[in-house]
Amino acid sequence: EVQLQASGGGLVQPGGSLRLSCAASAFTFDDAVGWFRQAPGKGREGVSCISVRGGSTYYADSVKGRFTISSDNAKNTVYLQMNSLKPEDTAVYYCAAGPVPIGPMTAIEFGSWGQGTLVTVSS
Repeated sequence: EVQLQASGGGLVQPGGSLRLSCAASAFTFDDAVGWFRQAPGKGREGVSCISVRGGSTYYADSVKGRFTISSDNAKNTVYLQMNSLKPEDTAVYYCAAGPVPIGPMTAIEFGSWGQGTLVTVSS
């Protein structure tokens, strides 16, 4: 099972930017790495994922055009660049990995999880 370490959360004003990082112990050839988020009192939402092999990506409608996912395979790290942040983006963000097809995400498909990193968007 791959070990994942998420980082980069913090407090940012509306309209601001943050970059989250997900460092992995190793990726396997078929792995997808995804970012989920969970706001207080809400379920876990799949935000974005990327195929570490081919670079295919998926974005939830709520973040499309504002968030960009990328991977640096030499560093076993996946990034989530978050721009034009809104208060409704406030949540704990988790990264996860697994041999998952790129597309709409459900948490149960991902076998490996990192700890969360808190993103707070507030003035």
